[in-house]
Amino acid sequence: MAEPTGGPTTIDPESASRYAQVGLANVAREYPNHPMHLLTDADDLGRAPSQLHPIFYGSYDWHSSVHQHWMLIRLLRRFPDLPEAAAIRAWFDERVTDDAVATEAGYLADPVRRSWERPYGWAWLLTLSAELRAAGDEDGALRRWAAILGPLVEVVRGRCLDWLASTTYPQRSGTHANSAFACGLLHDAAGATTDNALTAAVGEAALRWYGRDLGYAAAFEPSANDFLSPALVEADLLRRILAASEFAPWLHRFLPDPQPLTVPAHVSDRTDPQTVHLDGLNLSRAWCWAAIADALPSGDAYAEVARQAADRHRDAALPAVLGGDYVGEHWLPTFAIYLLDRHAA
Repeated sequence: MAEPTGGPTTIDPESASRYAQVGLANVAREYPNHPMHLLTDADDLGRAPSQLHPIFYGSYDWHSSVHQHWMLIRLLRRFPDLPEAAAIRAWFDERVTDDAVATEAGYLADPVRRSWERPYGWAWLLTLSAELRAAGDEDGALRRWAAILGPLVEVVRGRCLDWLASTTYPQRSGTHANSAFACGLLHDAAGATTDNALTAAVGEAALRWYGRDLGYAAAFEPSANDFLSPALVEADLLRRILAASEFAPWLHRFLPDPQPLTVPAHVSDRTDPQTVHLDGLNLSRAWCWAAIADALPSGDAYAEVARQAADRHRDAALPAVLGGDYVGEHWLPTFAIYLLDRHAA
């Protein structure tokens, strides 16, 4: 890969500690909160977020809490001697209990909530589970938390399989509903846990939804509140699904002019909860471009374009991840760790 123009390309122990401190603060912060809670009767009124979701109530919303928990476990696995390690373990011991999981699972299993957090929150939950299970015998506590989460994971896994099999069209937005981004997370989680049924379901849906795509008009991106590039998360998914010899031809057909996606988005107001999404867009574009570059054969015309775009987007986004307004800091650290630690096992 070409030399970066500046800024970190991996996570080091000192930075990991800063991210862990922010993550611990986020998961314990109950308010402000955006619950997206469907009221089915009067009894649904007046219930605090921590009553509805005794594990994932912090970090502003459920899905952000889930992926902040993933970040904490990722950092704990990568840096077992982290100064915050004891606090992370204490948090999981306190929150990940059989009763708490039963409440979370019951909420998601309710038929009237069959589409709640679909597919973004679902994909991050299975990613968290895979991260916990990746510990193997090296850390019994992580395996224990994974087992306790099992009933919730099974509910969500079932929802994922139903969604992948029954959905005719993909969602191509640049926010939480995007199908391709969720499928990429699900594919990786399924591979890490040897879930062959889920792997096959993702692959079948990906080819059905995207396999014949061509001529994407990249100049129409980004939209005002994107934190994902619909084009690049699709390409990032297909590089997982297609054989190496098939991916480059598909990419050239799909994205005839990648140039509009090589320029980082400008973030005009980081105190605005929608505009700050564009910092996340720059982070996610960075990891998509980097993964695309890795997947292309040597000498491909797009390879160097992708490498340079990855560096450019990373350098634009990372300075804004920590120390900003809560509307960004409750979720951007996860995206930064996902980018910086993407090659780690």
